[in-house]
Amino acid sequence: MRPSIDARLAGGRAGVQQVRELVTVALDAMADAAPDGPAPRGGPAAVAAAMDVDLLPEQGIGDAAALDRLARLLVAGSVDPTHPWCAAHLHGPPLAVAAAADLVGSILNPSMDSWDQAPIASELERALTAVLARLCFPDEPADALITSGGTESNLLGLLLAREVNGGVNGAVQPICGRNAHHSITRAAWLLGLPAPLLVDCADGRLRVDHLTELLAGLDRPAAVFATAGTTDTGAVDPIAEIRAAAPEAWLHVDGAYGGAALFSDRLAPLLDGVARADSISLDLHKFGWQPIAAGVLATRRPLAALDTKADYLNAADDTDAGLPDLLGRSLRTSRRPDAFKIAVTLLALGRTGIGSLVEQCCDVAGEVSDAVDAHPALELWGRPTLSTVLFRPAGADDTHVAGIRRRLLEEGTAVLGRATIDGDVWLKLTLLRPNASAADYTGLLALVAGGARS
Repeated sequence: MRPSIDARLAGGRAGVQQVRELVTVALDAMADAAPDGPAPRGGPAAVAAAMDVDLLPEQGIGDAAALDRLARLLVAGSVDPTHPWCAAHLHGPPLAVAAAADLVGSILNPSMDSWDQAPIASELERALTAVLARLCFPDEPADALITSGGTESNLLGLLLAREVNGGVNGAVQPICGRNAHHSITRAAWLLGLPAPLLVDCADGRLRVDHLTELLAGLDRPAAVFATAGTTDTGAVDPIAEIRAAAPEAWLHVDGAYGGAALFSDRLAPLLDGVARADSISLDLHKFGWQPIAAGVLATRRPLAALDTKADYLNAADDTDAGLPDLLGRSLRTSRRPDAFKIAVTLLALGRTGIGSLVEQCCDVAGEVSDAVDAHPALELWGRPTLSTVLFRPAGADDTHVAGIRRRLLEEGTAVLGRATIDGDVWLKLTLLRPNASAADYTGLLALVAGGARS
């Protein structure tokens, strides 16, 4: 006989109360299990050993018990991006308002592929993307899409370049700096295009003179990728100079990290020339403090290349009758209402509020780099452009530098990144915690400096 199961659904008035009860269970478990440090102790072996749960028992243990048990496991075994010493990657803590908005979206569960699944969510996304498009291209008939992040945005940027230049048969040539994100090479592979030509860099930035040399030898259209905030150093390529050197090329700016400088009047000049690009990616789960995912692709001209038809979603007579057609707004079909949490956050903080948080992180990075530069046992790679600080113990070899990072990670003491620049390994702090100060990193710098003498 089939067992009777009480399916407690999240939606509707009754469902909201059931979610409220379970959210209390989850938050209590999170508070109880939260670790003291930025990462679990013991490294991969200890974390794997903690995963001693039968995830498909013959009989379930019930909603509250399952949520409590696995929430405690997840919290205890996770890194804590709110901790200042958890600074390896472009992986920031979400704002509380964004996390709460994400819960609302999860409960309602609109699917953003047809209007009859997401009536107001689709209108809200339309309004939000219009706002973000104007932020990037204030004097153009711009457009924007919500994406899963920089990888998807970069793929779409190259796809648009390909379509503008004759599709696959046009064989547009991607060109990017050696500092560019790995997703550009993968995008070229996925789209059946030649591997990107790589432009040399100086001080972490694309060299325009070398770009000019490569363009002079091309016999096909080019798609040039500039980076506004590289993963390794946070450097920003000279966008205006790149556009001047490649006036006929499709120019995509990978601003997944640094694109949020556009929210700040003080930092926006770092992206001088971006309004003359053809497309730009932003990741608001970096500077923007959204739960993943919250990517954006903005374009200088309206988008049509993604348009497609599926009778059950956007039948021609429905579209003619006024139902909005959402299929051309993404490569994905089913997708979450990520625009909602972004919209709530922007409404709560405003442009200057987001800009102020970005400025705070960049200012603290400058102060931390000053502390590194003044420390006799540490070496600084260079002044940060955004919020990335590269440093290493003075005189240490690469093996020792990499070992310090792994030891701090295994101990649960700190989560530092690493970057290899000109053959040398550097430790990386990517500062995305807007409520942290330079003083929060004094002890960490001392630990790294001491590691050089151990």
